[in-house]
Amino acid sequence: MRYFAVVSYKGTNYCGWQSQTVSKLPSIEQTIESVISKLLNCDTKIYGSGRTDAGVHALGQTFHFDSTKELDESRFLHSLNELLPDDIRILQFRKVSDYFHARFNAVGKTYVYKIRNAKVSNAFKSDLEYTLGQKLDIEKMKEAAQVFIGVHKFQNFTSKEEDEQKFSRNIGDISINAEKNDIEISLTGDGFMRYMVRMIVANLIQIGLGKLTAKDLQDALENPVRKPSSFKAPAYGLYLKEVIY
Repeated sequence: MRYFAVVSYKGTNYCGWQSQTVSKLPSIEQTIESVISKLLNCDTKIYGSGRTDAGVHALGQTFHFDSTKELDESRFLHSLNELLPDDIRILQFRKVSDYFHARFNAVGKTYVYKIRNAKVSNAFKSDLEYTLGQKLDIEKMKEAAQVFIGVHKFQNFTSKEEDEQKFSRNIGDISINAEKNDIEISLTGDGFMRYMVRMIVANLIQIGLGKLTAKDLQDALENPVRKPSSFKAPAYGLYLKEVIY
């Protein structure tokens, strides 16, 4: 039997979603696997919708796993949260079709990037948002963001060296909302490659600072010669908000 879960986590104390042998920090994946294996009394592998990097957070990451016995969904959800550390919370848990796959059935994702546009960081959110002490032109950022909408080859906005889709991705929406010192950039697309969101956000920040123009972004998108952007926003401002099925 196959079970599906939605999980939120604070990525500060982890090496990312995927288990890594080279890091001294635990991964989100192995932490959850350890608890599920303990509850089921057997080694259990979970399959996530995708990876998040070290320091990146999630409001709605998803995963699935298989069990040889039927589980009481409500009780198992409660047990998971009782045993998991406080910075990982399972929000939803349910049985799904044996043919369902958390990664391959996903049709899109929404990421959110949080910026504090102030000279002094919030002491309670220093690892949850990127503090930038320079004034940003939000309207110019909104206008430039439209360059990314639609199907493009994002080979210059990812660290990924090879891609089976030839770096082609479809971004359906980018919105930028600002309220006082808080800025939130939301991106929805059919998929995002390694560092892609952080590179797009960093380039939009450069637009807001007056250091790049929308034409610079357009040129980078249309340049067939691979030359990845040198701008990359810090991981701790990024959240995987939702996986779309």
